[in-house]
Amino acid sequence: MILAIHGRPLTDSKSLSELQNLFNLLAGRSCKVEVFQPFYNSLLKKGISLPEVGTYCTREEFKKPDFVLSIGGDGTLLESVTYVGPKNIPILGINTGRLGFLATTPKENINSAVEAIFNKDFTINERTLIELDEGEGFFDGVNFGLNEFTILKRDTSSMIVVHTYIDGDYLNSYWADGLIISTPTGSTGYNLSCGGPLVMPKSNNFIISPVSPHNLNVRPMVVSDDSVISFEIESRNKKFLISLDSRSKSVPVSTKLSVRKCRFKAKLVQLDNYNYLETLRSKLNWGLDMRN
Repeated sequence: MILAIHGRPLTDSKSLSELQNLFNLLAGRSCKVEVFQPFYNSLLKKGISLPEVGTYCTREEFKKPDFVLSIGGDGTLLESVTYVGPKNIPILGINTGRLGFLATTPKENINSAVEAIFNKDFTINERTLIELDEGEGFFDGVNFGLNEFTILKRDTSSMIVVHTYIDGDYLNSYWADGLIISTPTGSTGYNLSCGGPLVMPKSNNFIISPVSPHNLNVRPMVVSDDSVISFEIESRNKKFLISLDSRSKSVPVSTKLSVRKCRFKAKLVQLDNYNYLETLRSKLNWGLDMRN
């Protein structure tokens, strides 16, 4: 078995014992390990004792392992998805970060998670990706995201107008700070903070959510993910921002854009003790009366 371990450089020492435990476990297994080079370097600096492993740095160097272990928070898992792309490699998120809607395996459960992988005691949860029709090559071919595609005004400039179409039919002109097109997975992210609805992961929908709209009658809208959603932008500024998850780019205001469901999906490893509704309740503190 070949395992890729993807993480961001460590900024603290909170998870060192769990990470050392992970590499000790893998050293005792019959497997080949490839580690993201910046993460590998930070492990060495923090004094982690590593077995003999390979490294990768660019997406071109990332081959095709059997599994990816994403070590960190949800942001790290979103980055891991861009390395996997259409390769259909399962990703397990081990949470050493904070919220953890996607990286759902606590770092304290690393032993049982490794055991489950080698015993194939898990299921695969396929998640829809959103894809930008990238004629201009803004994202260097990595034109997809797991959470959302976003259009935003630049800096403190005036609001922009986002003329929006669904399958070529005019929907609305959003006079706002921006517009979010979210997948069901991303419904718990930026969409939620802007008043959008939570959507179950297998709902086969996109959510269109305005960011601080000028017209208060404008509300988030759920549409089929078979739709092609396209945009034309008006702005006093010559440029505006677009983003796929955490990757952003400034583009000319004359740019026409469209998004659709990606042709491939992200495959997230789901261990037997995982429950999506329980995750929602615990992460959002549902049912808790903070007055008590």
